[in-house]
Amino acid sequence: MMNNQATTVFLSLGSNVGDKRMNLFDAIHAIENIPQTFLLKSSKIWETGAWGKTDQADFYNMAISINTTHSPELLIETLIEIEEKIGRVRIEKWGPRLIDIDILFYGDLVLKTEKLIIPHPEIQNRKFVLAPLNEICPAFVHPVYKKTVADLFVHCDDNSAVSVVIENEI
Repeated sequence: MMNNQATTVFLSLGSNVGDKRMNLFDAIHAIENIPQTFLLKSSKIWETGAWGKTDQADFYNMAISINTTHSPELLIETLIEIEEKIGRVRIEKWGPRLIDIDILFYGDLVLKTEKLIIPHPEIQNRKFVLAPLNEICPAFVHPVYKKTVADLFVHCDDNSAVSVVIENEI
């Protein structure tokens, strides 16, 4: 299903297997090729320790914003297809992965279904999400918590180290 109007959507991308930089680039290229979808902004690439299951390689993470006319349900299906085409196999929760693409915000939509929760329920708890997101949309207001991304980042309890690893934007 498509909407008549484009919605700004914020996505988180992460990789900790293989050529992490190339995995992110491949994902962005595939997202840019989704019909009726346009890349607006991309953050720098940040290196972060694994979250949840910490005995694995560090991640490269970034955030992007897109405009799309696709519904949230169609968009997540398409993003899962992109993950699978790049080679992601879902074996264990928070385990190593070639690519992970999450919808963080879909405009100011609040949605909870069996398959999809928007905004992503862990944004406020994860520095690896907030650091790149803060780079591209610090003034965006979380539709549930009514706080800006910058405020969520400053007050995040996650003590994980995050640092820019690749300065050049995509």
